[in-house]
Amino acid sequence: MRQSYTAVVERNSVWSGDFATEPYEAAWASEAIFFVRALSAEGVPPGASARVQLSPDGIHWCDEGSDLLLPVSGGLAFCRVVHFGGWLRLVGKLPDTAQLKVIVYLALKE
Repeated sequence: MRQSYTAVVERNSVWSGDFATEPYEAAWASEAIFFVRALSAEGVPPGASARVQLSPDGIHWCDEGSDLLLPVSGGLAFCRVVHFGGWLRLVGKLPDTAQLKVIVYLALKE
């Protein structure tokens, strides 16, 4: 039987300007899915996105290559990730005048 775990890595966080989720150690998992749920949005431009980053130590980061299109208020978006090593997070940049209040889940499976 496969093992799975869902972590809430951001809860009621407001993204504006440069943002990054809390890093999450997931070396035991073979696949991951980031879910971003938008609770509210103001001034978020169409096509705004977040990038998946990975890290061997949770300190030094590089882009994995996947992008997640940010949802509008009330929406939900996801991004699948495999072959990611030890640590995962999402990063991005919004205009300073924009605000996106989110809940971010990281679903992991072995």
